[in-house]
Amino acid sequence: MARILPILDPAAIPLALEALRRGEPVAVPTETVYGLAADATNPDAIARIYEAKGRPRFNPLISHVSDLDMAKTHVTFSPLAERLAAAFWPGALTLVLPLKDSGRIHPLATAGLSTAAVRMPEGFARDLIAAFGDPLAAPSANQSGRVSPTSARHVAEDLGDRIGLILDGGRCRIGVESTIVAVEDDRLRLLRPGGIAAEAIEVVAGFPIERHAARSGEAVMAPGMLVSHYAPNAAVRLNVTEVRPGETVIRFGGTPLAGEDQAGLILDLSPSGDLREAAANLFAFLKRADAPGAGSIAVAPVPGHGLGEAINDRLSRAAAPRD
Repeated sequence: MARILPILDPAAIPLALEALRRGEPVAVPTETVYGLAADATNPDAIARIYEAKGRPRFNPLISHVSDLDMAKTHVTFSPLAERLAAAFWPGALTLVLPLKDSGRIHPLATAGLSTAAVRMPEGFARDLIAAFGDPLAAPSANQSGRVSPTSARHVAEDLGDRIGLILDGGRCRIGVESTIVAVEDDRLRLLRPGGIAAEAIEVVAGFPIERHAARSGEAVMAPGMLVSHYAPNAAVRLNVTEVRPGETVIRFGGTPLAGEDQAGLILDLSPSGDLREAAANLFAFLKRADAPGAGSIAVAPVPGHGLGEAINDRLSRAAAPRD
């Protein structure tokens, strides 16, 4: 089983660096979710991420950087991309940008695309990347397609027998993955809603973001675009107004649902209707709702503005038909 080490332990970064330099993936906390990090320039290390997650290799990875200079070593920034990075980095925004010929992010991390998804995380993860000196590819630290982890315990339950080291930074502050935006000249495409609301990005850009709807069979341009993703074992019903006997209920805003007196478990993403609180609770609640024996999860409507766009995106993928 994986060793779990608090990030405040003096040995945390040295042990993580030793593992990363051996090409081994390490579970690392970020402000969004826990990531399974490995050297983005080393194909053997990247392959170990795919193997641990059981992840399709056509699904690209985000390369995490410690500063803008590191990012510019590998990808090309337009003036618009520079403006977005200045406004939101470090933070929960991933930019999909053209690869430089001189860059060293391996094609296995980009799924062979001519672009790379890059992000500068906050806090400990950024410190670890700076100490390592190269970008770290770091998808969510869970089996592919399953609910993303927001605590070290979640990682251990899902990948504890597949990796060697989990760094424990407590509960993730944001609780959903980063927003992914493709920057193409003076055009922005929202590939995945996430921890930064699209409206905030539009304010900085000065024009609307184009929405990109994932379709079955479409080439995957960025992480989180698979139609079925973030999926618990139990079936998920969305926008319910009435609960079936024995279902687990995930509701929002403290509003009771008809028939919930017959529910097996009731969870409220945010009794006060706070979308930030709801986003932070989403994956943890999906895991609780997916306890052994749960047959169906009934999810009440969640508003679609602000972080509600990311919440509804994750819920729709969790409820999508499974392959």
